[in-house]
Amino acid sequence: EARALLPASAPGGDHGDAGTSSGGEEEEDLEERAFEASEKVLVSISDDPDADADLEAQLASSSGSPPFSWRKLWLFTGPGFLMSIAFLDPGNLEGDLQAGAAAGDTLLWLLMWATAMGLLVQLLAARLGVATGRHLAELCRDEYPDWARRALWLMAEVAMVGADIQEVIGSAIAIKILSNGYLPLWAGVVITALDCFIFLSLENYGVRKLEAVFAVLIATMAVSFAWMFTDTKPNGKDLLIGILVPKLSSKTIRQAVGVVGCVIMPHNVFLHSALVQSRKIDPKKEYQVREALRYYSIESTVALAISFMINLFVTTVFAKGFYGSKEAGSIGLENAGQYLQEKFGGGFLPILYIWGIGLLAAGQSSTITGTYAGQFIMGGFLNLRLKKWLRALITRSFAIVPTIIVALFFDSSDALDVLNEWLNVLQSIQIPFALIPLITLVSKEQVMGVFRIGRKMQVSRP
Repeated sequence: EARALLPASAPGGDHGDAGTSSGGEEEEDLEERAFEASEKVLVSISDDPDADADLEAQLASSSGSPPFSWRKLWLFTGPGFLMSIAFLDPGNLEGDLQAGAAAGDTLLWLLMWATAMGLLVQLLAARLGVATGRHLAELCRDEYPDWARRALWLMAEVAMVGADIQEVIGSAIAIKILSNGYLPLWAGVVITALDCFIFLSLENYGVRKLEAVFAVLIATMAVSFAWMFTDTKPNGKDLLIGILVPKLSSKTIRQAVGVVGCVIMPHNVFLHSALVQSRKIDPKKEYQVREALRYYSIESTVALAISFMINLFVTTVFAKGFYGSKEAGSIGLENAGQYLQEKFGGGFLPILYIWGIGLLAAGQSSTITGTYAGQFIMGGFLNLRLKKWLRALITRSFAIVPTIIVALFFDSSDALDVLNEWLNVLQSIQIPFALIPLITLVSKEQVMGVFRIGRKMQVSRP
């Protein structure tokens, strides 16, 4: 099927006559979209639309960079923090605590560089979404032959289900901890599945409301794990050496692969390329695209810096408490809170419940973004024009059914820990199936126009 991709090849230029434009609009109406026009957040330089248009025209006609605006940065803030949730999901926490317990602080350097590499990948995903006005799954549908498109979709779904199992199980474990074991794992899975729809319903009140909920959940994680970090008083010298001095032994290879796999999540690439379209940006106007990329880059960098600090808190807490101990080989999400309680006790609020609150925030937030990503992946690859609640139900079912099976048959701490480790390894294996299409597409001038990447990235007027 042939279709114009609308790259930002000429700022403010025409892309065909009125008849072609009308036909394009009719065709777009028959296609799945990440966000409808009415759902997009309006980003404006000032409160006066006419002044906005004049300033855009003036800057578009020059080669100068758009002026920085804190207000505009605030309006663009949101997608990067939703993206950063995938760096903080229960699978990451599992990888963090096992890396800390098995390797001490020696894998902190890998965590830092994996996060930096993840930032680069996410910036490319944002670049693709902003410059084309379409997300990765949609572009894969058009740019690849049928067999390749189906294979990429299958791999994306496998990665999505693997991540979702970790996220839902993580929430269920947190619910079990906070209920003092009264609610079994399978009940926590059902509760998580249902409350995910409640949170997603907030989108009906606007994207910014949903983003505010995620801000609260990220703040909850930051406070919880920073509290644990303060309580356990890790060694600052060991922490700095772990970050600055690369060290890897044969005994920690599996934990190292898990750290990379749980930081760089394949489904997150699809998610971020779609989330950046929640702002009202015209991909035909080079000035708007350049400005959006600038603010999204700043926002994503800040968001992942925060996520790195949270992951560092978790790793160093478990390195301090369990590295070299007999518990190091058996610690996991479910028994971690109890081990922490026995090791460090608790003051005003027992560390067991601090861990449970942080884990619940991580599980709930990542489950919602996972459902979001599942909708974009399925809708983009298959071009499904369904109501959002129905798409959410379908994509949620893809993950909930295997998760309930896991909850029923792996209801022991040891089995869940081994499963989580191998699911992190699975994410590592799935990375190329998202990364190769992403790099291929952002390098194509036919797709990206002047915003394609190459030996010298082009971001100015040709």
